[in-house]
Amino acid sequence: MKLLTLALLALVNLFALQGATAQNSKKMEKQNKAIIEEGFRKWAEGSASFFDLLDEHVEWTITGNSAISKVYTSSKQFIDEAIVPLNKRFKTKIVPKVREVYADGDTIIVLWDGTATATDGLPYTNTYSWYLTMKDGKIIKAIAFFDAIELNAIWNRVKI
Repeated sequence: MKLLTLALLALVNLFALQGATAQNSKKMEKQNKAIIEEGFRKWAEGSASFFDLLDEHVEWTITGNSAISKVYTSSKQFIDEAIVPLNKRFKTKIVPKVREVYADGDTIIVLWDGTATATDGLPYTNTYSWYLTMKDGKIIKAIAFFDAIELNAIWNRVKI
Protein backbone atom coordinates (compact mmCIF):
# COMPACT_ATOMS: atom_id res chain seq x y z
CA MET A 1 0.00 0.00 0.00
CA LYS A 2 2.85 2.34 0.87
CA LEU A 3 4.45 1.69 -2.54
CA LEU A 4 1.15 2.47 -4.29
CA THR A 5 0.81 5.72 -2.34
CA LEU A 6 4.34 6.75 -3.32
CA ALA A 7 3.65 5.89 -6.97
CA LEU A 8 0.46 7.98 -6.94
CA LEU A 9 2.28 10.92 -5.33
CA ALA A 10 4.98 10.66 -8.00
CA LEU A 11 2.32 10.75 -10.74
CA VAL A 12 0.60 13.76 -9.15
CA ASN A 13 3.94 15.57 -8.99
CA LEU A 14 4.72 14.66 -12.60
CA PHE A 15 1.38 16.03 -13.82
CA ALA A 16 1.85 19.19 -11.76
CA LEU A 17 5.32 19.65 -13.24
CA GLN A 18 4.02 19.13 -16.78
CA GLY A 19 1.26 21.66 -16.15
CA ALA A 20 3.75 24.21 -14.82
CA THR A 21 6.05 23.60 -17.80
CA ALA A 22 3.15 24.10 -20.22
CA GLN A 23 2.18 27.33 -18.45
CA ASN A 24 5.78 28.59 -18.62
CA SER A 25 5.94 27.69 -22.30
CA LYS A 26 2.72 29.62 -23.04
CA LYS A 27 4.00 32.59 -21.04
CA MET A 28 7.30 32.55 -22.97
CA GLU A 29 5.36 32.23 -26.25
CA LYS A 30 3.25 35.31 -25.41
CA GLN A 31 6.32 37.30 -24.36
CA ASN A 32 8.21 36.41 -27.54
CA LYS A 33 5.23 37.32 -29.71
CA ALA A 34 4.88 40.66 -27.90
CA ILE A 35 8.60 41.42 -28.37
CA ILE A 36 8.39 40.81 -32.12
CA GLU A 37 5.14 42.77 -32.50
CA GLU A 38 6.68 45.69 -30.60
CA GLY A 39 9.82 45.48 -32.77
CA PHE A 40 7.73 45.73 -35.94
CA ARG A 41 5.64 48.56 -34.47
CA LYS A 42 8.74 50.60 -33.64
CA TRP A 43 10.24 49.84 -37.05
CA ALA A 44 7.06 50.98 -38.82
CA GLU A 45 6.94 54.23 -36.87
CA GLY A 46 10.68 54.81 -37.37
CA SER A 47 11.58 54.88 -33.68
CA ALA A 48 13.90 51.84 -33.61
CA SER A 49 15.60 49.27 -35.78
CA PHE A 50 13.98 45.85 -35.78
CA PHE A 51 17.46 44.39 -36.05
CA ASP A 52 18.25 45.54 -32.50
CA LEU A 53 16.43 42.32 -31.53
CA LEU A 54 19.12 40.14 -33.09
CA ASP A 55 21.45 38.14 -30.91
CA GLU A 56 25.07 38.89 -31.72
CA HIS A 57 25.52 35.30 -32.95
CA VAL A 58 22.23 35.04 -34.85
CA GLU A 59 22.02 32.58 -37.72
CA TRP A 60 19.96 34.35 -40.40
CA THR A 61 19.14 32.34 -43.52
CA ILE A 62 17.82 34.05 -46.62
CA THR A 63 16.32 31.32 -48.77
CA GLY A 64 16.06 31.15 -52.52
CA ASN A 65 18.21 32.62 -55.24
CA SER A 66 18.35 36.33 -54.54
CA ALA A 67 21.53 38.39 -54.61
CA ILE A 68 21.67 38.16 -50.80
CA SER A 69 20.55 34.54 -50.33
CA LYS A 70 22.84 32.65 -47.97
CA VAL A 71 23.34 31.82 -44.31
CA TYR A 72 24.69 34.68 -42.20
CA THR A 73 26.31 33.65 -38.92
CA SER A 74 26.28 36.90 -36.97
CA SER A 75 24.20 40.04 -36.71
CA LYS A 76 27.16 42.09 -37.93
CA GLN A 77 27.64 39.96 -41.03
CA PHE A 78 23.91 40.01 -41.83
CA ILE A 79 23.58 43.76 -41.38
CA ASP A 80 26.84 44.61 -43.20
CA GLU A 81 26.31 42.26 -46.16
CA ALA A 82 22.52 42.31 -46.63
CA ILE A 83 20.73 45.13 -44.81
CA VAL A 84 23.15 48.05 -45.35
CA PRO A 85 23.63 47.44 -49.11
CA LEU A 86 19.88 47.00 -49.57
CA ASN A 87 19.05 50.16 -47.61
CA LYS A 88 21.55 52.16 -49.69
CA ARG A 89 19.35 51.45 -52.71
CA PHE A 90 16.34 53.17 -51.10
CA LYS A 91 15.37 56.82 -51.05
CA THR A 92 12.82 55.95 -48.35
CA LYS A 93 13.26 53.15 -45.84
CA ILE A 94 11.23 49.98 -46.02
CA VAL A 95 8.04 50.41 -44.04
CA PRO A 96 6.67 47.11 -42.76
CA LYS A 97 2.98 46.32 -42.53
CA VAL A 98 2.37 43.16 -40.55
CA ARG A 99 -0.38 40.90 -41.81
CA GLU A 100 -0.12 38.23 -39.11
CA VAL A 101 2.09 37.03 -36.26
CA TYR A 102 1.99 33.41 -35.16
CA ALA A 103 3.65 31.93 -32.08
CA ASP A 104 4.55 28.34 -31.29
CA GLY A 105 6.89 27.88 -28.34
CA ASP A 106 10.13 29.74 -29.03
CA THR A 107 9.26 30.24 -32.73
CA ILE A 108 7.51 33.34 -34.03
CA ILE A 109 6.32 33.51 -37.64
CA VAL A 110 5.66 36.92 -39.16
CA LEU A 111 3.94 37.49 -42.49
CA TRP A 112 4.45 41.07 -43.59
CA ASP A 113 4.60 43.42 -46.54
CA GLY A 114 7.37 45.95 -47.07
CA THR A 115 7.23 49.03 -49.24
CA ALA A 116 9.85 51.63 -50.06
CA THR A 117 11.02 53.87 -52.87
CA ALA A 118 14.31 53.14 -54.60
CA THR A 119 16.85 55.88 -55.22
CA ASP A 120 15.83 55.78 -58.90
CA GLY A 121 12.28 56.71 -57.87
CA LEU A 122 10.69 53.34 -58.59
CA PRO A 123 8.64 51.56 -55.94
CA TYR A 124 9.80 48.48 -54.07
CA THR A 125 7.08 46.19 -52.78
CA ASN A 126 7.73 42.76 -51.33
CA THR A 127 6.00 40.21 -49.12
CA TYR A 128 8.04 38.46 -46.46
CA SER A 129 7.61 35.47 -44.20
CA TRP A 130 10.11 35.27 -41.36
CA TYR A 131 10.51 32.31 -39.02
CA LEU A 132 12.22 33.61 -35.91
CA THR A 133 13.59 31.50 -33.05
CA MET A 134 13.82 33.39 -29.77
CA LYS A 135 15.93 32.95 -26.66
CA ASP A 136 16.04 35.35 -23.70
CA GLY A 137 14.20 38.05 -25.67
CA LYS A 138 16.58 37.95 -28.65
CA ILE A 139 16.37 36.39 -32.11
CA ILE A 140 18.93 33.60 -32.30
CA LYS A 141 17.85 32.08 -35.63
CA ALA A 142 15.85 33.30 -38.60
CA ILE A 143 14.73 31.89 -41.91
CA ALA A 144 13.48 34.50 -44.37
CA PHE A 145 11.31 33.94 -47.43
CA PHE A 146 10.41 36.69 -49.93
CA ASP A 147 10.07 37.47 -53.63
CA ALA A 148 13.65 37.16 -54.87
CA ILE A 149 12.72 38.55 -58.30
CA GLU A 150 11.62 41.84 -56.71
CA LEU A 151 14.75 42.05 -54.58
CA ASN A 152 17.05 41.17 -57.47
CA ALA A 153 15.39 43.82 -59.62
CA ILE A 154 16.34 46.64 -57.26
CA TRP A 155 19.73 45.07 -56.47
CA ASN A 156 20.70 44.92 -60.16
CA ARG A 157 18.99 48.14 -61.24
CA VAL A 158 20.27 50.49 -58.51
CA LYS A 159 24.04 50.49 -58.16
CA ILE A 160 25.74 51.74 -55.01
